[in-house]
Amino acid sequence: MLGIDIGGSNLKGAIVDMHTGKFVTERFKVRTPDPASTQAVADAVQQIVRHFDWSGPFGCGVPAIVRKGVTLSAANIDDSFINADIQSLFSAVCGHSVEILNDADAAGMAELHFGDAHQPGGVVIMLTLGTGIGSALFSEGHLIQNTELGHLKFGDSIAEKYCSDGTRKKLGLEWDEYGKRLNEYLQHIELLFSPDLILLGGGGSKHFDKYGQHIKLKFAEVRPARLLNDAGIIGAAYYAHEKHRSA
Repeated sequence: MLGIDIGGSNLKGAIVDMHTGKFVTERFKVRTPDPASTQAVADAVQQIVRHFDWSGPFGCGVPAIVRKGVTLSAANIDDSFINADIQSLFSAVCGHSVEILNDADAAGMAELHFGDAHQPGGVVIMLTLGTGIGSALFSEGHLIQNTELGHLKFGDSIAEKYCSDGTRKKLGLEWDEYGKRLNEYLQHIELLFSPDLILLGGGGSKHFDKYGQHIKLKFAEVRPARLLNDAGIIGAAYYAHEKHRSA
């Protein structure tokens, strides 16, 4: 199944083996359009579909709250996504059926089925550290969709403005300073949800060894997600696969 992950900086896609969760092609990436309007992003999605010469349904993770194929918010993309029927637009532009879900939910779903999120019981939270911060919340293995924990009020603004990987780059933060900021946010998450495990995904997860020594919580375990920055693609593909298998 083809999976596509729409991020604030890039769109990434690959064809995924649904038995193993492994890529069967190289990952293909295009820059996120600026402005990232619905039509411009749809055209970029079509570019990825054409690159793989893909014919058939596919999955797509979007940085927005998603209900029945409609995006109700816009995180690090254009406001034209708000209340837009993205599922119909992408399907029309690409000529194939597409299944849409929140990008962090896609990453969490990948970890649930092919990574680490399935291992402990209780509450597991996946946080994707990218241009912003996405989240996926699981209780006893069940996904609670569209949590958007990166938009929690934090400090003078919201969490992702304080400690996303995009903020680290924008402010030129050293890894020690970034780790301390991220730890403050994770302590807040622990206070609110009492998770057993917090998984860190997205681009920022690749550098955990540079800031992980600053992550000190009371009881929640924190570690990089096994699938790292590929989780969004894998989860989007898995979501589409399951939707069409049960149809």
